[in-house]
Amino acid sequence: MLRLRALRCPPCRLFHHGVVCQDHVLGQLRACTAEDQLFDVVSKNKAKLSVKHVGFAVGLLWQFQRERPEMLRTVKLIRAHPQFLTLRVLAENKINMMDDATLVDILYGGLRLQIEPHDSLIQQLVVEAWNRLESFPMSTLSKLSICLNDLGLHNSPLMGHITEIVNQKLDSIKDARVLTTLMISVSSLLSTRLRNTLIEKAEVLLDSMDTFHYNNPRRVVQFLRHIKCMHRPLLEKCSHILLKNVPNLDVENLSIIVTLYQSLSFSNWDFRQAAIQRMVELMHSCTDPESFTKLFIALGPLAGPTTRERLESTALLLADQLNAHQALVIAETLEEMQSRNFQLINKIASVLHRNLEVYRPVEIAKIIQALILLHCQSPELFSRLRSIVLRYLQTCVHIYEVIMLTRVLAMLPSARIEEPVLSRIDAVLPQCSLMGLSSLTTAVAKWMRNDPSYSQSAHSRYVRLLQNLNRCAQERVHAAKKLDLLMEELKFMSGEWFEEMLLEETIMVLQSLAEQITLSNMLDLVLFLTRSTYRSTPLLDRIASIALENTHKIHYSAVYVTLLPFALLNYDSPKVDELFDAFIHHFTPKISSFDPHMLVLLAYVLALSNRFPEPLIREIFRVDFLAKLDAQLETLSSTQNMRVRSRLMQLNRAVCLECPEFQVPWFHEHYCTQLHRRDNYINLAQQQIHRMLGEVLGGINCVKVGVLTPYYYTVDYECILDHNQQALPYSTLSELQINEDGKVHWDSGSEKERTELPPGAQRIALDFLNSKSFCKNSQHVKGDVLMRKRHLEILGYNVLQIPHFEWNSMELSTPDAWKEYLRMKLFTELPRVT
Repeated sequence: MLRLRALRCPPCRLFHHGVVCQDHVLGQLRACTAEDQLFDVVSKNKAKLSVKHVGFAVGLLWQFQRERPEMLRTVKLIRAHPQFLTLRVLAENKINMMDDATLVDILYGGLRLQIEPHDSLIQQLVVEAWNRLESFPMSTLSKLSICLNDLGLHNSPLMGHITEIVNQKLDSIKDARVLTTLMISVSSLLSTRLRNTLIEKAEVLLDSMDTFHYNNPRRVVQFLRHIKCMHRPLLEKCSHILLKNVPNLDVENLSIIVTLYQSLSFSNWDFRQAAIQRMVELMHSCTDPESFTKLFIALGPLAGPTTRERLESTALLLADQLNAHQALVIAETLEEMQSRNFQLINKIASVLHRNLEVYRPVEIAKIIQALILLHCQSPELFSRLRSIVLRYLQTCVHIYEVIMLTRVLAMLPSARIEEPVLSRIDAVLPQCSLMGLSSLTTAVAKWMRNDPSYSQSAHSRYVRLLQNLNRCAQERVHAAKKLDLLMEELKFMSGEWFEEMLLEETIMVLQSLAEQITLSNMLDLVLFLTRSTYRSTPLLDRIASIALENTHKIHYSAVYVTLLPFALLNYDSPKVDELFDAFIHHFTPKISSFDPHMLVLLAYVLALSNRFPEPLIREIFRVDFLAKLDAQLETLSSTQNMRVRSRLMQLNRAVCLECPEFQVPWFHEHYCTQLHRRDNYINLAQQQIHRMLGEVLGGINCVKVGVLTPYYYTVDYECILDHNQQALPYSTLSELQINEDGKVHWDSGSEKERTELPPGAQRIALDFLNSKSFCKNSQHVKGDVLMRKRHLEILGYNVLQIPHFEWNSMELSTPDAWKEYLRMKLFTELPRVT
């Protein structure tokens, strides 16, 4: 009977059974179910252990550990066991006898069991692997690359050798797991060509793989994050696969994926919603500090108010059990959530306080930033943090550490800054990036304002340092020869110092490098121009040309970003018109694939340019779309939430006024009423204009200030001129609209006043345009100012604009000159009604 059963076994099972029967030691090892059994087999068979036995034993030890939760693992006990030392000695003595797979398996298992990188076994395994590198199959090479990453050899010559092999043998890789592992490992050593080739290869293999292998798309997202590449088609493909796997993902994997998406500023609405729902389901099982921390950092920033309250309550209960790292990431997440749970904030601060000595410089900087932004009140903690920062500033060698510590030192309350700190800053300036120089400038300027000494020497010291900062920044900008490198430094540049000291020169350099603008770096430049609001004709024309040539290659979700500067900066040309039309044709079939909030932002940008594609407008103003948008808004930060709500209101208003044929109702009355209930102020210049208009028009009751129009525009000043251009008085004195404190009592006027005018009369709106109404470098109004003018004209106004640079010019330096300017505006620029 046993013979018959054996004959029915597959040939591979017969062979395997025979090997086990002949190799009694391997059979005993296979039968082990725990570490103590395995070590007992090793102890009794030391003389019989072969390379195969050692490799199997090391792999099995790691297998036992991997199957347990991290908090229940016993790696330290294993590493200290005498029989584990036996395995290490045997492995070291038999390296030359190992086959390629066993060699790498033992290296992999040894590192997982936390053998020190400087241990002679690890060192010799790495050397032997390097000698055999060319003979390794790609699967073995992939596993070796993981080991090198664990050893911190990301940029080593050995990893460079592996990168070259990947380049040569890429076509032979058919396994997505092998490819994605190699992609992550070699990510810091890639040329642009190899990077693009790897992305193309990944797209092909993801299409052919089993969609339930979620680690492959997860590693692709991790690779894109490493190379800082927002490759939207590949990210969408990964999201599609990951979405199918959400019901099977645990907290750890969900946390990794959500965090990767956040770091890439990538959002996929369907995945986000599914991930939130899955994490909420898993909340009850996350009762230990390790799993709860992972859940908190992933779910906290996305959750609605009720879920956030539950998370914060659990965090408060577990706070005393958190280790140093867990307390830090919880504090950072609370900062991102803009939490005001001061009981929890103070509890986390106390955990951080007792662990301060274990944190590295960058972690200390993160702690200070989080606690300051969370409004933590702990003078003793901040005093100790300041001492630690000053100590680290004297010893740290990395430039980024000096910059981070300097930036957060300026955030801490302090009377004055010691000379050694300023000397340390001065010493690192030539090596700093533009972003680093910007951070240092902000810190030094703040110290200069707050230094109570008022001594000439202290003032001169700050001035000299600021001059050096400006010089280094200008030299760095002018030394730029490659657009990609310059754009990397400009990604997050903004602020008063940059605009005053560097913006003009930076634009000049960018214009000189315009020929280097390509599809791959175009979006970074687009975002820079949008952020700086600088209207550079050469750069915008170049961007329009490249975008127009590559419309079909630009992912639909990037259309909004690409069109934004043209609409915002009110830049129009035949080529730009063509670009808008091409993009509308390009994204229209994909409307249903957009995240709801992105579709609203895109429609608003088109509305700025007086474009209202009917399929887009119909989609946004459907009831089910608006319900979906409401659900998404709950998962956005408060800043994003307010921005999207404001854009939806502005879009709703624009469609009602400019496209009445769509019959979209105005449903923002309540929203606008809430906004306008807040107290509003007008500045002294505007009060001055108000009084002078009264004198010009023949009485203060001939001009209204802060008039609220239908659809909730606020007109700075309103007056009515009859057919003889004589001002008509209002029934109530407009002066009463301004309180003594400068607060405005907003008066929309009666409906009768608004609609009924005498024959030939004109309703005039005068708007004071401050510097924010214009592009940075010119007297060209922005797109939103132009749209406002269009809408006020539709509402029946003749719109006159008072630019700040005209009102504050040298020519208008006396009351008589200002009044004459207003007369010219009112009685010369306005068309006469006949």
